[in-house]
Amino acid sequence: MAEWRVSEFDEVRELGRGAQGRVALARHGTSGTPVAIKYLPAGAGPEAKDAFRNEARMLGRVDDPHVARLYRLVEHEDGAALIMEAVEGVPLKRVLAEHGALGPEAALLVLKGSLRGLAAAHAAGVVHRDYKPANVVVRADGLSKLIDFGIAVWTGEGDRSGTPVYMAPEQWRGEPATPATDVYAATCVFYECVTGERPYRADDRLALMGLHATAPIPVENVPEPLRTLVLQGMSKEPAYRPPSAAHFVGELDRIAVQAYGPDWERRGVRALALAAAALAALFPLAAAGLVPAGAGAGAAAAGAGAAAGTSGAAASGTAAGSGGVLSAVGGKAGVAIAGAAIAGTAAAGVGVYAATRPARDHVTVAATPTPSGKRMSFGAFSITVPESWRLTRLTDLPGNPEGNYWVSTPGRCSPSTLLPEEQRDENRKAYDNNCPGFTVIGEPWVNDGSTGWRSFRVNGPWGPETEAFRTCPHRGDLNGIGTPEDREKPARTGTGPVGTRSAQYREWRLNCVFLNGANQFRPAGAAYVQRYWYLADPRLLIVDEWDTPGLREILAKATWA
Repeated sequence: MAEWRVSEFDEVRELGRGAQGRVALARHGTSGTPVAIKYLPAGAGPEAKDAFRNEARMLGRVDDPHVARLYRLVEHEDGAALIMEAVEGVPLKRVLAEHGALGPEAALLVLKGSLRGLAAAHAAGVVHRDYKPANVVVRADGLSKLIDFGIAVWTGEGDRSGTPVYMAPEQWRGEPATPATDVYAATCVFYECVTGERPYRADDRLALMGLHATAPIPVENVPEPLRTLVLQGMSKEPAYRPPSAAHFVGELDRIAVQAYGPDWERRGVRALALAAAALAALFPLAAAGLVPAGAGAGAAAAGAGAAAGTSGAAASGTAAGSGGVLSAVGGKAGVAIAGAAIAGTAAAGVGVYAATRPARDHVTVAATPTPSGKRMSFGAFSITVPESWRLTRLTDLPGNPEGNYWVSTPGRCSPSTLLPEEQRDENRKAYDNNCPGFTVIGEPWVNDGSTGWRSFRVNGPWGPETEAFRTCPHRGDLNGIGTPEDREKPARTGTGPVGTRSAQYREWRLNCVFLNGANQFRPAGAAYVQRYWYLADPRLLIVDEWDTPGLREILAKATWA
């Protein structure tokens, strides 16, 4: 019996087949636009069909240059299919097999692009769970795209699924998936890109699980400037990893510029484009004749050449000069494929679902909370926050106990181990940064290294009176005071709105350190960002060390009493 196919597309060739179905390269019968079509296996049961629909819902919410785009889901009495962007490029797996280790700049570029794609998915409430070289396609211009959300889940869901060599420890334990799960896998692939080897190898799954769970992170083969990234991204506990993929991108940029100069991205784009160009014969559209003759090699060469003349454009999703599918899908043809329903298909028993239609039977975790929620008042001003946020007044303080608050947000705590329990309990009454959240202070603590309550200054990171014993937000075993160098210059300065008023805004990157006596700081390979908003009138300080999702937007909509 012939396999069902979506009628208005002409199949060119099969790209792959497996337990989850088959993928075919096809072109639209009218516009000629190439697409990739993923077909659900024939005879799939209700559970598989639900999973297929769920994949479409998740993909339809993700819109980023680093993620292959879903055009629509088609359901027919004989089957179901996802119609997707056909990416003209080669899997990262083939690039690594052909070239081995990539240069540091190219490896950083792969990680940055992947983190951006993952950040877009996470903002839509989606965890990929199967990030690996086979699911990253490198285009001729050096842009990488994330594909295959076949086992993706909504944040907080999941089981023990994934590709073992890249699975995070919590995946092996069957715990719910979070963005930190994807960060771990992306860092494992980054390790492979920069060393040519996977971080852990074993003869069986049980041994591999043990290595991911307990073995030291093998950074000795990683270039020294990049070891901090690997140590952070591959931390055994998700709470110790960067709080988000977007946050990790900022850390990556800082380290890359420091180690390889401000033009590292330009060199990375060129190196990655050349590596892909060497495999241009494998580009699916050129091989199938869906681009002009010679365009495969020509576009690859042009992409590599254009990369040499751009400043990281491909990495940001705006690369110039590609003969790949983006030029074919762009403009009216792409819009027609993505948005138009097929005339007359309802009579044929086909359901067509727009990729952008919101799913109403799933609750997702958005990166920016919507205006709906509850009002939270801090006396002088109030904000609208998600229902899950909790407000605690900090009363065990000198100065102005009525005007100081702690806001708790969902997430895993990282209890301090630097002090005896009774002393930790005492400090927690004043300020506790070991659980996700932020603080609102009516009369700020000092930030000049002394103790007591003084006038606040914006030329240094803020710290509570108990700063000498303050731990890193995500590392309860490390001191969060930072090094003297960390306190010299903020990573970012500017202004930020708190309702109708403009606050001074600062971001400070602070190393987590081993503190061995007075002024003896030893960086521990982990770091965090402290950001704060300061208003002189009324005197108000808002401090966030957990990269609280949506806080900037929430504060911008604050109302004043």
